[in-house]
Amino acid sequence: MTTQQRKITLAVTVVYTLIILYFLFLAFGRTGTVDRVSSYTFILVPDSFFRVPNLSDLLHPTLMDLVDIGNIAAFIPFGLLIPLLYRISFIRFITLFILSILIIETIQALSLLGSFDVNDAIQNSLGAALGFGAYKLGFRTSNIRRNIFVTGISAVVLMIGVWGVFGIADKAFTQELGSFVALNELKDSSGNTSTGTKPYPFKVGGQDVEPQYHVYSTEGKRIETYTYTIDKKELYFYMNYGIPDQEEFQGRLTVSVDGHEYLSTSAEHQSREPEMFGLYLEHAKELTITVEGNEKLWDVGYREMKFVWN
Repeated sequence: MTTQQRKITLAVTVVYTLIILYFLFLAFGRTGTVDRVSSYTFILVPDSFFRVPNLSDLLHPTLMDLVDIGNIAAFIPFGLLIPLLYRISFIRFITLFILSILIIETIQALSLLGSFDVNDAIQNSLGAALGFGAYKLGFRTSNIRRNIFVTGISAVVLMIGVWGVFGIADKAFTQELGSFVALNELKDSSGNTSTGTKPYPFKVGGQDVEPQYHVYSTEGKRIETYTYTIDKKELYFYMNYGIPDQEEFQGRLTVSVDGHEYLSTSAEHQSREPEMFGLYLEHAKELTITVEGNEKLWDVGYREMKFVWN
């Protein structure tokens, strides 16, 4: 590299660094929110740096999608410019870069112009590492134009590769809602799996109700209790309930999980329309539903949070 080329590279590095610092500290209205922030924010446990927008997200990108891409792409140039200016090994380069990013993240948090987010630090460092890799692949000859072209192509290919790997990792380590499991598929306290009557249509508040799975009621008794063993780590519980038309508007419904009551409602506190109840549960073991009077429940069940390999 000639002296003139080195001066140009140094000038580009300084200007680009100032632009990045502007976006990190002053852009997006950060200065206007300082007086409304009352505490420092430190996110020290990585949890979302694998989350990158997919192709469908890019068709209608949100601000967060652009931020996720920018956290990586915006720091690729540092991996290109620094090795051009100084002979430096990758280990030394990435170590110094990570330290610099951690200092900047700390200043952001302490100045209330942002937060210390280890996810951002990881994404920024990954971008710099991609740039360094592209530099090593591209700058192999004395032909500057060829080197720049090959380096640019290498950066794009590496970015796409990391994007794909992150997408796979995100899919593998992110839980999603599984299929709906009707409650009558579980064994009750007596070991039966068919508790509850078969679906049949009825009206609630003039609306037609057509259950898909089952109907729970007192079945001619004054009160009926259903107890099921769930024993799941993480799930969302759902049910519909109401008092059918042409029946006396009286009844009561209670839902308890592991001895803790989550729903207790009686006819006088209900509307005359179908109602839905949802509940997020962690490490739930036993579900108890108590039905009194003319109360009816239908399509009661849950969706479990699962990893893609489950």
